[in-house]
Amino acid sequence: MKEFGENYYEKMFYFNFDSDDDLATIFQNKNATKIIELLSFIVGEKILPQKHLIIFDEIQECPNALNSLKYFYENANEYHVISAESLLGTLLAQPKSYPVGKVNLLDIGPLTFDEFLQAVDPSLYHYYQTINKGSKIEGIFHNKLNDLYNYYLIIGGMPECVNSWITYKDIKKVDTIQKELIQFYENDFSKYNGKVNAGRILMVFRSIVTQLSKDNHKFVYGLVRDGARAREFEEAIEWLVSAGMILRTYNVSKNEHPLNAYEKLNHFKLYLFDVGLLKQMASVSNESILIKKDFQFKGALTENYVLQQLQGLFDSRPKYYSPSANMEIDYLVQYGSDIIPIEVKAGESVESSSFKKYIKKYEPSKAIRYSKLGYEQNGNLTNIPLYLVRKTKELI
Repeated sequence: MKEFGENYYEKMFYFNFDSDDDLATIFQNKNATKIIELLSFIVGEKILPQKHLIIFDEIQECPNALNSLKYFYENANEYHVISAESLLGTLLAQPKSYPVGKVNLLDIGPLTFDEFLQAVDPSLYHYYQTINKGSKIEGIFHNKLNDLYNYYLIIGGMPECVNSWITYKDIKKVDTIQKELIQFYENDFSKYNGKVNAGRILMVFRSIVTQLSKDNHKFVYGLVRDGARAREFEEAIEWLVSAGMILRTYNVSKNEHPLNAYEKLNHFKLYLFDVGLLKQMASVSNESILIKKDFQFKGALTENYVLQQLQGLFDSRPKYYSPSANMEIDYLVQYGSDIIPIEVKAGESVESSSFKKYIKKYEPSKAIRYSKLGYEQNGNLTNIPLYLVRKTKELI
């Protein structure tokens, strides 16, 4: 937000409600013009409409400030205000807590792989941008992009981790930041949990690695705690999903349009919102990823990566399809009226009996396999390298 303000406005003024408790007294006033006047006194100069940007950080700490966005919209729209909130989804779930319809929402997550690539290797990113449907990807670029994909699995997309890597090129520093971030998030569970039991939130969060270590990644309550039942932990799961801390994908009863109509709400898988943090929580060694060593958790890490990259790419969130004990499709996505099956492979070995059976039985117009093999189209099946997931719509 600060960088945005510095680049596009004459000046920006930053207010943090977490570090300055006294700010809250200003927002007992419901007059937006008066609020601007008082904020101008604080910064020591007149805040001007359009020319200056006002930043409210950690606005969830001051409900009156959050509510004031309504008054800015209605009575002082000429002033430009941007705010940020930790765990926004949990706040939106609370009644009468948010000025609905008065602000534009922007959901910001970890850097996707293409954003990571742009940040760490701009010249290779320039090449990446030129890849389109039918493109031939030269071996030297394929290898370089695969190598950076491996680093993305290690570093993830958290901005502080990426910035540390760009600055120091020291994986140990990244590891330290990841451990601190996980600790900060776990501490925040009790700070922002509202009426949901913080202990249960923490237990669900910490169970993600165990859930994904199974051959079948379907969420099992008993892995959170022996004898656990859905009614005990479903609120904790909803809280984590709303907070954006975990990604949930549902099983569907039918592979038909519209996919959302066929979600089986009691059959789902949970993944972490950032693959680098998942790597850290699972204690996967960085060396095992860099030297391309096979390990049990590699498939889960790759699935988590793919799901993270697919967020917002298609018409609905990805689902999975498991119609029988001997068939499971990693993901289904809806593209217009087409339902596209997706197979995720962590390496260059791409055999999958379930995927073969599905294609033979349902004859989809399009099918996708993500792997470390090169980009190739073979009839209705497109093999897309893992580093190109964000370009899927351009390549099929």
